[in-house]
Amino acid sequence: MDTGITPQPERRSAMVKSGAWNDKIITQYLDDAVAATPDRTAIVGYRVTDDTRESLSYRELNDTVTRMAAGLAAMGIEEDDIVACQLPNWWQTIALHLACMRIGAILNPLMPIFRERELRFMLAHGDAKLLVIPKVFRGFDYEAMVDALVEELPELKTVLVIGGEGERSFEQRLLNTAWERDTDTEALFRDRQPTADDVIQILYTSGTTGEPKGVMHTSNTLFSNVRPYADRLHLTPDDSILMASPLAHQTGFLYGVMMPVYLGTTVVLQDIWDAEYVARVIAAEKPAFTMAATPFLADLIKIAPQHEGELDSLRIFVSAGAPIPSALVEQAGKTLKAKIVSAWGMTENGAVTMTCPEDPAERASQSDGKALPWMDVKVADFQGNALPAGEEGNLLVRGASLFVGYLKRPELYGVDDDGWFGTGDLARMDPDGYIRITGRTKDVVIRGGENIPVVEVENLLYKYPGIADVALVGCPDDRLGERLCAYITLDDSVPDVSLEEIKEHLVKHQLSKNYLPEYLEVIEAMPRTPSGKIQKFKLREQAKTIRLEPAKRA
Repeated sequence: MDTGITPQPERRSAMVKSGAWNDKIITQYLDDAVAATPDRTAIVGYRVTDDTRESLSYRELNDTVTRMAAGLAAMGIEEDDIVACQLPNWWQTIALHLACMRIGAILNPLMPIFRERELRFMLAHGDAKLLVIPKVFRGFDYEAMVDALVEELPELKTVLVIGGEGERSFEQRLLNTAWERDTDTEALFRDRQPTADDVIQILYTSGTTGEPKGVMHTSNTLFSNVRPYADRLHLTPDDSILMASPLAHQTGFLYGVMMPVYLGTTVVLQDIWDAEYVARVIAAEKPAFTMAATPFLADLIKIAPQHEGELDSLRIFVSAGAPIPSALVEQAGKTLKAKIVSAWGMTENGAVTMTCPEDPAERASQSDGKALPWMDVKVADFQGNALPAGEEGNLLVRGASLFVGYLKRPELYGVDDDGWFGTGDLARMDPDGYIRITGRTKDVVIRGGENIPVVEVENLLYKYPGIADVALVGCPDDRLGERLCAYITLDDSVPDVSLEEIKEHLVKHQLSKNYLPEYLEVIEAMPRTPSGKIQKFKLREQAKTIRLEPAKRA
């Protein structure tokens, strides 16, 4: 398919010369691991609801991937076709990515929280040829949801269901059929092997336009992040990795799918976040590293005193998605042996800045780190000029792990002639190069590390009878970073509206429940500029005082 990438030979030349791009792909790292340590455990998977544990050695993983890749090819998946998956943190996501890489297909992981509205757009926009889903996860029937959509998706030729039956069964179609016996897999994989500059991953991210954008990455852009990331944290093949962050987020994909294979180590997956359960997993599997949003850290610290000695293997906890409160870092120092590391990044880059394990503990709560090798950050004015240390400005990034474009939307790439990409965040930089995110120019609220597509939710609220104006902003929350607050004005046809009523309205429009407002303020009039634009900064200031109270007219 035509992804809309514009070739950049100058960038490639500079990245190869610097050593940032080594032209190696993940299946080559898999081959290295199979040759060196075939019996080492590659994946351990915990399903919390079932309280089950599965594991695969590198030899078993490679055999499974070979079978799956041959099966996908036999089902008609061609080079550059998009294979989508909407899966929890199950081993099948990792195997599916590796299988796609064997035959030159592109993986498009989708968050399990997405429902009809999001899937309808993403699957159609990407022209996904195949979709892998669970039958049921957390009580929700994914197969029934997809059944209601397939007629609107003519390009979607195949749906495979983990735990399904008949022709749709993932197990029967891919795992229990010896596709490799009827296929010259050596020739197939050789002929289909992608280059390190081919697009291999598409992740959708919400922006200010309200329409998700498909972020495209290559092996070179992704591994140029994974390699220095692992180096900064001093991770080795002897350090197993715990990943409870979603594999369909860049955090989970980079450091739960790609980094373990790169290191040739073990990844331990947990499909539902539960602090007590993860404490049991840490005690049993003894991981050295994990990365998750700040609420995960807060939950782990809370239960740590009841698990004395059981969490001691955890050496590094990287927290991102929201600033880490200083009190949390202090508590971590008392209850965990893990070093708390703060980081900032985005789907378009992976982690860009990160503190160092050698830094003083307070660095993690006072900054979001300094740039990783092969990445540059700049705090600039609106003309792009660098600002002095300590001044707030727009945060720009450039370098090796910068994505290569938005799927079918080359006009939105937004990289200037010098390679700088506007992040939409505001920041300050200290004299040592450490940045602190101070706000966002993007109209996005981040709740527990999850971006909420504000414009899309606002547009749906405008469809509610009687709502005249809508403005959604984030209000601070100690645990989740932000919660979503809806400010609305009403016309004369409606005397009042409740939070529960607007939630019901949004659910009827198939909005993910994770995107629902948690506070509602009905106000007489929106604060506006002379030109009529709503002044959201005033609402954000007002939202800082919000507490859990019934919605009311202000």
